[in-house]
Amino acid sequence: MLDICADVGFVGVNKYGEQLCGDHVEVVAGGDASTVVVLADGLGSGVKASILSTLTAKIIATMMANALSVEECVATIAATLPVCKIRGVAYSTFTILRVGANGEVEVIQYDNPHVILLRGGKSWDYGEIAETIDHKTIYKSKFHLEPEDVLVAVSDGAVHAGVGLTLNFGWRREEIIGFLETVYDKGFTAKTISAILLNECVSLYGGKPGDDTTVCAIKIRRRCPVSLLIGPPADPADCSKMLALFFAKEGKHIVCGGTTSALAAAFLRKPLLTGPPKYVDPEIPPTAKIEGVDLVTEGVVTIHRVLEYARDYLAGNRNYTEWGYKKDGASQIARMLFEEATDINFYVGRAINPAHQNPDLPIGFSIKMRMMEELADCLREMGKRVKSSHF
Repeated sequence: MLDICADVGFVGVNKYGEQLCGDHVEVVAGGDASTVVVLADGLGSGVKASILSTLTAKIIATMMANALSVEECVATIAATLPVCKIRGVAYSTFTILRVGANGEVEVIQYDNPHVILLRGGKSWDYGEIAETIDHKTIYKSKFHLEPEDVLVAVSDGAVHAGVGLTLNFGWRREEIIGFLETVYDKGFTAKTISAILLNECVSLYGGKPGDDTTVCAIKIRRRCPVSLLIGPPADPADCSKMLALFFAKEGKHIVCGGTTSALAAAFLRKPLLTGPPKYVDPEIPPTAKIEGVDLVTEGVVTIHRVLEYARDYLAGNRNYTEWGYKKDGASQIARMLFEEATDINFYVGRAINPAHQNPDLPIGFSIKMRMMEELADCLREMGKRVKSSHF
């Protein structure tokens, strides 16, 4: 397992009154274990801008992921997309970020605000070379990233924020850098950084964005494995095998469910410490402790809340303040899976819990299994490596 990975997170908002966003972000995994991210900004707004930015991002991302040159990408875009007859310019600008498995990054920029690099929470000058390709000025950079480095790409809606309202000439790149340096926190994920910056843009627009605005961040992280165990195995004879495999995994361990916690405690030959119930969140059952386990929680009710947070995280991360700091079991799991983990292993027991057969309860066995499958899908969409094992 390679020691580093690219955490990618992006959010966007439509121009006020528009149903579609004229920006598009495409993320593709390259065959050489690289990650290719393209942010395309369609000219204007609305349906036409949305279609053309989507085409631009998808074409470039696919070609770059297959190791084709930027010259070939630009030539293909020029041959595929039309040019505005009135303004005489291309219908879509773009920013390309290709992060290699060894941490080397290639940045290619055409007419978008230039990418910001934060190293240690401060802006870092990475240098650029200007080239003319098919009558277009393309800025190219190549350099090596370090763990915790953050790349931030924005569409021009960010630098236009506040024009004629809170700012006379918009939000200049230098001012965006100053804002990012002020709010920087080493623990923020790429998605959180993007959401914070976009929220500030929307605020400068007075809540009514005058242009499509998109923020995309890439954070270079050391890999952090987390394993989660929920439910006893269908065959009790498989219990020792399941627990041995679970605890053999490196990284942090989460155990969910009352019966599962008792089995884990017996396997480790450690007491299960419950103590007086502390309902940090009245809707989430309290946590427990087992020496050798990083987090012990209740099962399906807690996981259901985690799944709700995961859905919101992918949609816009509006509930970050609910799970980002609270100490209930669901919030702690959310932080470990969404923010800390890069590689996640689910160990799911198929035993039917008699309590779930109560018709008065809304969660049954099949719903529990679907929840775990959907949670795994959400985490993959966040860019995590997820493996599920069933017993």
